[in-house]
Amino acid sequence: MRKWILILILFLIVLFIAYKYVFQEHRDIQTEKSSYTTSAVELAKEFEINSIDSESKYLDKTIQISGSISEFNEHSITLDNSVFCLFSEPQVSLFKLNEKVIIKGRFIGYDDLLEQIKMDQCDIIN
Repeated sequence: MRKWILILILFLIVLFIAYKYVFQEHRDIQTEKSSYTTSAVELAKEFEINSIDSESKYLDKTIQISGSISEFNEHSITLDNSVFCLFSEPQVSLFKLNEKVIIKGRFIGYDDLLEQIKMDQCDIIN
């Protein structure tokens, strides 16, 4: 009988650890400190030189990027034709082409086909 109770307790502990691992709390990128601060042009040059090393360096990190708006819509903007920034919520303010902005967001990958750096959960700093 003691053996079955011990096995049940061990099973419950393993189940609890697995639950905590799978259902972790979400990150809040807006309050998180930026791991890197750079410009869109410098970041694009870094990816041109070596995209594999750059991607592993920035992957899932919070980055603050400055640059000029080259494209925009309600849910996203593109900085200097190289950094695509996706917002969590629609942006009410109207952007202007070639306007300088600073954006903080999470790096999610590099698109080789479009040669664009992809970020999500972005927020405008200025």
